Amino acid sequence: MRYEDATADVWLPIPAEEIEGLPDPEGSGLNYRFWDGGPEFPADPARCAFYVVPYMKGSEIAVRPLAAMTSLRAVQTLSAGIDHVTPGIDSLAPGVALCNAKGVHEASTAELTLALILASLRGIPGFVRGQDAEEWRAGFYPALADKSVLIVGYGSIGAAIEDRLAPFECARVARVARSARTTARGPVHPLTELPALLPDADVVVLSTPLTPATRHLADAGFLGRMKDGALLVNVARGPVVDTTALLKEVESGRITAALDVTDPEPLPAGHPLWHAPGVLISPHVGGSTSAFMPRAKRLIAGQLRRFAAGEELANVLLATG
Repeated sequence: MRYEDATADVWLPIPAEEIEGLPDPEGSGLNYRFWDGGPEFPADPARCAFYVVPYMKGSEIAVRPLAAMTSLRAVQTLSAGIDHVTPGIDSLAPGVALCNAKGVHEASTAELTLALILASLRGIPGFVRGQDAEEWRAGFYPALADKSVLIVGYGSIGAAIEDRLAPFECARVARVARSARTTARGPVHPLTELPALLPDADVVVLSTPLTPATRHLADAGFLGRMKDGALLVNVARGPVVDTTALLKEVESGRITAALDVTDPEPLPAGHPLWHAPGVLISPHVGGSTSAFMPRAKRLIAGQLRRFAAGEELANVLLATG
């Protein structure tokens, strides 16, 4: 799919003057409009040809202008997942490209994944509570060294997680994706082999996108196959895990969990996950770091240079039709 004669509006959630490398408006015919999800649209949505979705503002805001964007040719998310915009896809005309933010979140999400694993295994939450209570909570804790790690969802983020596991002397790392393939680090197993891999893993990392096939992937059967004492880490999307099934397992003490995402999300006050034994929760901050903005700006500028030049866009996951 090619893009030519772009002569319409571009909606950006970051002011255009803060993004280096954007095509010049006079030469490209692109009119930059700033919209970060506020109640008022910056211009007539019907004139928008390229829509960069506001980051972390939720599905309701993300899809709100889509039905009126009758000239739209590309939607660019600033997240690795696109599930927050797919509810509005049916309202779009044929031929609209939907692009994700591959390359933006790998570093931050992989860092947090390692932080959650290490904090959970080494008992950091208990140390923090001990410090608050002025208690010296010494003890013997598991190490990541010599552990077997299973990464479920081996895209660019899954690969970045494995890159950061490399110095920690893990016994082995197994990889699972939708279909089998070979990488420089070793084989990637298809999703159909997941049940056989789960019982051998000390740490199971979920980094898969949320799709109909992965919703409640970590259900009672999945969790039941995990070995006693194993750690589940979810940096994907909350609904990839069946919360009811997870609560049953962690409340029994059989497994533990570290969750950057939950279902529901945000997790409401009083929800049993807050105080479930062996559960560490971070508030969906996998991509929310100082690394985000420079990478997001580079992605936006690069995509719009391609758009203005009539070139293929990067990271196209699907096109309406």
